Amino acid sequence: MKVRANGLMIEVDDQGPRDAPVVLLVMGLGMQLTGWPDELVALLLAQGFRVVRFDNRDAGLSEGFDHVGVPSIPLNALRHFLRLPVRSPYALKDMAADAVGVLDALGVARAHIVGASLGGMICQHIAAAWPGRVASVALIMTTSGSRRLPGPTGAARRALLSQPANREHETLIAHSIKVFTAIGSPDYRLSPADMRERVAASIARAQRPQGSARQLLAIAADGDRTPMLGRIQAPTQVIHGILDPLVPVENGHDLVRRIPGALGDFIEGMGHDLPQPLLARISQGIASNVRRAG
Repeated sequence: MKVRANGLMIEVDDQGPRDAPVVLLVMGLGMQLTGWPDELVALLLAQGFRVVRFDNRDAGLSEGFDHVGVPSIPLNALRHFLRLPVRSPYALKDMAADAVGVLDALGVARAHIVGASLGGMICQHIAAAWPGRVASVALIMTTSGSRRLPGPTGAARRALLSQPANREHETLIAHSIKVFTAIGSPDYRLSPADMRERVAASIARAQRPQGSARQLLAIAADGDRTPMLGRIQAPTQVIHGILDPLVPVENGHDLVRRIPGALGDFIEGMGHDLPQPLLARISQGIASNVRRAG
């Protein structure tokens, strides 16, 4: 279903009892709400939560910003390298306001927020700027954006920034498989058939490459969120793969050090994805943090 949130039409998936504690799942760069595996949603529902997923602006079935075009990625990459301001059509704080708008539209006063990658960056903004709306925070494979921290490996960076040779269906599938393999968990590989099925389903639902580019610029423009981390009051759980090539694990350790009272779960063999064998551990981490919030 679609709701109007922060002035935009946002696609939402809302499951579970209306009176149960709400877990709001915020997905990463260019990913759709289906990036949160149905198995993870089922595990959270089984623990008594109401689970809300949504497509970020410019992704999936939510409203996009194609009318503003895409600023030059190479030019803004150079500006970022030179530590000059990066021009972005919108900011991560706007995407955070979208998420709060989803809660408003659903009549949810307070939620347990969970963000993966870009979603974790958005959750940092929500928790710092709207503390009254946040009961707990789980940050998965994400970063403060500090330049002191290690960035992606060369292979992960090249995979993330690579483009398919054309927009034909089979080319898109092959390109997506290559990207997800480059950044995913080396100890928890999907079978080729399962990977293809998952990628094909995502492509069939929506293709938004220009939206992904604008989201990437929003990340670059956001800069270092370290100053806001001390304002996060809600109990926080950091979950991070030790083998993450896109957001190295040092970024997760940094969040634990800088967010008051934060706890960390650093997982062997996990890269930058949500492998099926680890979903029970991830859901338990979210649930234990909810209990910590009382």
